[in-house]
Amino acid sequence: MKEYIKDQIKKSYETKQAIYNNDGLLEKIKKVSQLCVDIYKNSSNKTILAGNGGSAADAQHIAAELVGRYGFDRPSLPSLALTTDTSNLTAIGNDYGYDRVFSRQLEGMGQNGDIFIGISTSGNSQNIINAFEVAKQKGITTVALVGRDGGEMARVADIAIIVPSNDTPRIQESHILIGHIICDIIEKEVFAQGVN
Repeated sequence: MKEYIKDQIKKSYETKQAIYNNDGLLEKIKKVSQLCVDIYKNSSNKTILAGNGGSAADAQHIAAELVGRYGFDRPSLPSLALTTDTSNLTAIGNDYGYDRVFSRQLEGMGQNGDIFIGISTSGNSQNIINAFEVAKQKGITTVALVGRDGGEMARVADIAIIVPSNDTPRIQESHILIGHIICDIIEKEVFAQGVN
């Protein structure tokens, strides 16, 4: 069992090593981070996140890092996870179907200039794809945080950050790493500590 545990850890860091060595992917993480920094410095806009299952938990986690704090005390930043309001989720799911649970919320709460980050290991979550369509109509920048080949989400998003793995646990581990990096850069850049 010890060797199995070591193998799981090895697979995790091999995925992260593949990200580390991928300059194009690093540039996309940098670009999304800078877009978020820009809205927080120069507007009253917000980040909005959504996902299903484990990706829903990641969306909530990242939003909480921005609203609360990531590494140090500072003013709160506006961020919203569309996965947290059970009344919205169940009412929209019941009345319109599960494929509309995020797009309907984005219709009401999204504003021109916001950034919407959709998280999915497969890149084929229809409710995120539908939300991307609404986002484009409203002038909201769309980011796909995905794995595998990126799926349909990567094709329709403004920016796609694709974790180079086909293994769901490795993709999810990398998603939260990328989310943490983005939060760290936002916090330091917006509150004048800066990063190199």
